[in-house]
Amino acid sequence: MSELNRDEGLIPRVIVCLDVANGRVVKGVNFKGLVDMGDPVDLALKYQEQGADEIVFLDIKATLENRANALDTVTRVAKNLSIPFTVGGGLNSYTDVAQFLAAGADKVALNSAAIKNPSLINEIAEGFGSQCVVVAIDVNKDEHDDYAVYVSGGHVKTDVNAFDWFEEVEQRGAGEILLTAMHRDGTGIGFDNELMSRVAFERGIQVIASGGASNAQHFVDTYIAGSDAALAAGMFHRAEYSVNDVKQVLKSQNILTR
Repeated sequence: MSELNRDEGLIPRVIVCLDVANGRVVKGVNFKGLVDMGDPVDLALKYQEQGADEIVFLDIKATLENRANALDTVTRVAKNLSIPFTVGGGLNSYTDVAQFLAAGADKVALNSAAIKNPSLINEIAEGFGSQCVVVAIDVNKDEHDDYAVYVSGGHVKTDVNAFDWFEEVEQRGAGEILLTAMHRDGTGIGFDNELMSRVAFERGIQVIASGGASNAQHFVDTYIAGSDAALAAGMFHRAEYSVNDVKQVLKSQNILTR
């Protein structure tokens, strides 16, 4: 177990993601073809009851449509949860972050804003602590099998070198990287564990695997590869597996859970 829980005995986390558009939880494939999955408050409570370690709330339309994340929805979710709650989407300034932390979020996830203004990572880490700064990084394999970094809800390709960016966000004080492999998102074929493993062992920052999970074994595989946490949405929203189902499989393979 020393390899799986390599960082000061930290236990792998099972995280449920609520992708939100226009106040509703949605799910698509490769960030497209979004289908309504339900109310964010109802779903957050359900996953807490199932044993989720954390909830991540991402307003996937906020940056694209240049509007702030829905504070009222975040407030409603946070008031009902006793587990850590991360909010992302449309957070473009220190003031935005302060508002959502005040509304009850435990952490904030920066994506497009961090690319545009990397010093924002430093400001938030210094102001609120590294433990509440998550940098969400969406990558997609290009025609050369290289990893390209995308922003604006996965719609805009950047010229940023993915591995340089992983290093920079760590150096600037982020506590975690939420690493989504867009080429796996919604496919159900499992996380990109080659990528997760490389980042987990090259960097000292916590790595949350995202994109591609469809069963409990995918969580096992990514923890063995080195991910500190793993996040899924569709497999839970469609009730194919509960969080408890995943944790039972992890326990059966001697992977510690909370």
